[in-house]
Amino acid sequence: MACVLKNSFCFNFTGKTTILLLLSVVFFFAPSEVFAQRRFSKTYPATRSVRLTLNNRSGTVTVEGWNRPEVQVQAYLETPAAAINPQIVDGTIFINVVKDNYGRGDVGNVNFNIRVPYDAAVDIETKVGNLNVSSVRGTLVRAKISSDGDITLTNISSKFVAAENGIGNIFFDGEIQAGGNYRFTSMSGDINLRVPFNSSFKLIATAPSTRSINLGSFPSNNMRFIGDGRRVTGQVGDGSSYLTVTNQRGRIAFIRR
Repeated sequence: MACVLKNSFCFNFTGKTTILLLLSVVFFFAPSEVFAQRRFSKTYPATRSVRLTLNNRSGTVTVEGWNRPEVQVQAYLETPAAAINPQIVDGTIFINVVKDNYGRGDVGNVNFNIRVPYDAAVDIETKVGNLNVSSVRGTLVRAKISSDGDITLTNISSKFVAAENGIGNIFFDGEIQAGGNYRFTSMSGDINLRVPFNSSFKLIATAPSTRSINLGSFPSNNMRFIGDGRRVTGQVGDGSSYLTVTNQRGRIAFIRR
């Protein structure tokens, strides 16, 4: 039915059609925002001694040990989506987002959730973003952030552990094994180490700007405070492992597990 408007409002079927068309435009564009984040998912068979090496550009990386002989990699890619091309060489799974996207100026964050066998060695690195590793007991755990982000290592039972970042906190909760080597380095942020009460290690702890080195309940009778508290050296127990902690502009604290 036609309707002629002369200084008055008129509601008819044509008006309803217009409303429905406008609604269809709204719902047409909404899914593009929902699917702006792409997902990558793949599972790889693995031996108990598998090694994961990951080099990310930006984003959060979470690695968790589990009781399965496989590595599950899930990644959530923010737009513009980065390319991810994992490779397996001699039992090592390599994921190098930096290399795979070389020459691309604008790449969105890549957030990883990865599960590995408990005995896997983990070597992860990013420029910006948080790194989290839990429930891993392989020979090596290494986490490095070249710029800004926190490192959290929990329930770790590895002989060689290294954590390094620029701006951000480092938290370690794990064992100190005899013959092991443990190194924690930060430019700015807090370094908190939660280790068993019966741990044995030779310690070099340095906090040149804050002079804030808190040994907690660990005995200080075998420790030397050097440079007006800027550095602490000494031994806990029989000193069967090596522990080096350096925080240029932040605090260092030991927590007895």
